[in-house]
Amino acid sequence: MTAERTGTPARTHIRELHCPLPHRVNPHAEEARRHLSHWVGTVGLIQRESARRRFEHADFGWFASVVYPTADEEGIALMAHWFAWLFLVDDQLDDGAFGRNPEHAGQVVAGMRAVLESADHGEAAARRTGLPTAVSSLADLWRRTAPGMPAAWRHRFVRHLEDCLTAAAVWEAGNRVRGIVPEEDDYIENRRHTGAIYVCMDLIDVVERLDVPVGLYDSDAFREALDAACNVVCWTNDIYSLEKERSLGEVHNLVHVVQHHRGLDAQQAMDHVCEATSAETRRYLSLEERLLHCHPEHSAVLVPYVSGMRTWIRGNLDWSSRTKRYRADAGAPIPQPAAYLEPDLVVADR
Repeated sequence: MTAERTGTPARTHIRELHCPLPHRVNPHAEEARRHLSHWVGTVGLIQRESARRRFEHADFGWFASVVYPTADEEGIALMAHWFAWLFLVDDQLDDGAFGRNPEHAGQVVAGMRAVLESADHGEAAARRTGLPTAVSSLADLWRRTAPGMPAAWRHRFVRHLEDCLTAAAVWEAGNRVRGIVPEEDDYIENRRHTGAIYVCMDLIDVVERLDVPVGLYDSDAFREALDAACNVVCWTNDIYSLEKERSLGEVHNLVHVVQHHRGLDAQQAMDHVCEATSAETRRYLSLEERLLHCHPEHSAVLVPYVSGMRTWIRGNLDWSSRTKRYRADAGAPIPQPAAYLEPDLVVADR
């Protein structure tokens, strides 16, 4: 269905979301912030002052600390670096011209795929010059993440990251070019990929040093619980990012999709998604109980993984509700992409 652009909508009220899970923060949160600020400058992800101000407002170091509260100092720094990379590339795909040029986006994604599939896990690419910063910084992350992880995990992670980049670079970009608001079911399915949430859940294995058997991961009980947890995270993000995305004319948001296809007003659509998110949290908790009951022989792996999904649900809500990434200071308008996007993030050095 073709998108309709309207004037700036009235701000909607966000209902309290059901989340009976404890708030936890990694004891190395401040170290994560410091490591992250240094890393993004070192690898070139952040260069301009306007980009740095917006980046610091997002507080990705704290975000990593509330969703991976058990990581050690080295581990939480790596998680924060992954968050920075994922969100900054997402900004390019969502907010910039890059996200409206499927051909260019596809070329950069191909460069990322080459890093992920390299025999040396990106070691050589991390030292190369002339690569887009998004590719060279990915190489730095991959060389620090992949060694020591099981082959099945590496294959799974690469598939999830490729699905994320392809869905964002091709599916979302194609919708923007054609002016299409996706149908609800299609959106919900693709949102788990465009939001990189499977990728982030895969990082639980890195933090907890897990080796989830392929048969367990592919089981119905595991997949249903994982998808429910991913839905809660993605929908919560959509609830809190709605104002920012509407200001930029972005249609890939569940609240907007619901409003568009169900003929609701803005507040009705927001209420519907808040209720659906709370219901999905309850469903996840039921599916989690079923998962642990169905596979007691894998409790050594499942208990920390389930704990990781819980902290993702809780931590994402805590971060989304407080980050300045989705709102402007003192009522000022949300900055336009030209004010904070780094133009050479996805362009090779000349």
